[in-house]
Amino acid sequence: QVQLVESGGGSVQPGGSLRLSCAASGSIFSINTMGWYRQAPGKERELVAAITSGGSTNYANSVNGRFTISRDNAKNMVYLQMNNLKHEDTAVYYCNVRYRPGIFKNELNYWGQGTQVTVSS
Repeated sequence: QVQLVESGGGSVQPGGSLRLSCAASGSIFSINTMGWYRQAPGKERELVAAITSGGSTNYANSVNGRFTISRDNAKNMVYLQMNNLKHEDTAVYYCNVRYRPGIFKNELNYWGQGTQVTVSS
């Protein structure tokens, strides 16, 4: 069993900043990729940013240069610093981890419950 606890969502004006955090705990042997996805009303869930255990990152074009993903491997945490937020960043943001529950176990994919980010003037 894995738990993902997300925090840091909220409401902010355009141009403002928010920092999302996600803590993973439970039956985890190792975590490969940690990431953030988002889903706006009426749209499909999309990748925002992801980071591997080695620190390689991948960003959606729409957030590149404004958002920064980071992780603390010792704490099994991932962060998303969001700067210069825009109306179109409004969505539910989901934490995602790809992990192994054991040394000989297959990699699994797990989602958090989501946290709302609203950018409004």
